[in-house]
Amino acid sequence: MEGEIHGLKTLIMEDTPSAYYIHCFAHQLQLTLVAISKRNDECIWLFDTIAILLNVIGVSCKRREMIREIQAQKIAKALEIDELETRTRLNQELGLKRPGDTRWSSHYKTLLNVMDLFSAIVNVLVIIGKKGSLDDKAKAQGVLYSIESFDFSFMAQLMTTILGTLMICVLLYKEGIKILLML
Repeated sequence: MEGEIHGLKTLIMEDTPSAYYIHCFAHQLQLTLVAISKRNDECIWLFDTIAILLNVIGVSCKRREMIREIQAQKIAKALEIDELETRTRLNQELGLKRPGDTRWSSHYKTLLNVMDLFSAIVNVLVIIGKKGSLDDKAKAQGVLYSIESFDFSFMAQLMTTILGTLMICVLLYKEGIKILLML
């Protein structure tokens, strides 16, 4: 889009010389956030722990199904006692997807899903810790120890707050651009 001869920027500048070009704010923000978080030891530890968690649980269809069943039972019980509201797009099934390296929004969604599925994840890790192979038991118990720590809870909450705020900033920026383009 920035090509010097036939790029969008060039075409706009030829048509409207007073136009001001700004490199995509959302992209700059995303790259900056990823670079900074990769230099922070606590962020590295948090996302490494989540990666190990995803490896332990996500490696097996049976384990992913266990999470689905536990979550479905939890939702059914909550609906039974009128603790949850029912409407379109509410109470959707959540999954544990691996976050992309350069997409902070995928890290945000992964963190939210881990937090929402926390009790189901703990239950599955306890089952793996009791009934899994020796290697799986050790990994499950190690991840369980990490995710039940204050440090994990604090960092997960902090990062969801930071990433959620950044997501709002980017949405407001994009809406602002649309409004400016309409003027």
